[in-house]
Amino acid sequence: MNSPTTRMSNGQLTVEIAALGAELQSLTTADGRSWLWNGDPAFWTGRAPVLFPMVGKAPDNRIRVDDAPYEMTQHGFARRSEFTLVSASDTLCRFELLSAPETRAVYPFDFRLAVEYALDGNRLTVSAEVQNRSAGIMPFGFGFHPAFLWPLPGAEGKPHRVRLDNGAEPELARLEYGLLGDDRLPSPFRDGELTLDHAMFDADAMIFPEGAGDGLIYAAEDGPELKFTFENLPNLALWSKPGVDPAPPFLCIEPWHGTAAEVGSSGELSERPYGTLLPTGQTARYAWSVELPA
Repeated sequence: MNSPTTRMSNGQLTVEIAALGAELQSLTTADGRSWLWNGDPAFWTGRAPVLFPMVGKAPDNRIRVDDAPYEMTQHGFARRSEFTLVSASDTLCRFELLSAPETRAVYPFDFRLAVEYALDGNRLTVSAEVQNRSAGIMPFGFGFHPAFLWPLPGAEGKPHRVRLDNGAEPELARLEYGLLGDDRLPSPFRDGELTLDHAMFDADAMIFPEGAGDGLIYAAEDGPELKFTFENLPNLALWSKPGVDPAPPFLCIEPWHGTAAEVGSSGELSERPYGTLLPTGQTARYAWSVELPA
């Protein structure tokens, strides 16, 4: 059975969100152009998954909490969980996922995860709040994984670039069998700009653990551009599925707070790089927004 979806439109943008994973399904401007990846199973069925309570993989797909093992697959369980729609209007909707016996069997904490979508002119903002309802500190990682068309609409055959707002050249990290490698490689950015090439993803995601900043532009040369801003999301990854011919027509722009476990680590969730250790009763907020061509 397909998950129910919620549709919002303000005349400039129209979006659809599925209750399964509270995942964005489509993003369309008033001229009828679609900007979000469509989930074609020939390449990748995801569109914009929400990553919780971890980003990336754990050693042997097993996390540890106070040294007790729990099975958990890549990117956590939120993306495969049915959220509840708690409010909706033409420009704002909110989904919630609460801890339950099936989540506590793999992640022994009480939590509330709320994901909210808001339209304002030609800007979409996606925010998330994680509340710790447990008696002690709750460790987790959180991230967003939206995929956008590559090439962008009307920009077939043109070079596409990512430009960091801060003009930085952040060091590159790579995955080793899904885990974060120790080495830091020279940045592929030059003065904050990266010209995309599908070969860059032959070794899987490009991960920038630090220094990518709070905003970027994804654009085609002499073509459309998408302007992104990030809140409380210090890690950035860029990904397109490797080893596929023809090259997959999407680019994932992934802001995170937390990464995959490091190579050689025990899998203890509280020790994962850049994770959050949330005190009881507290709430952490994360958000990204995209401004589309008017």
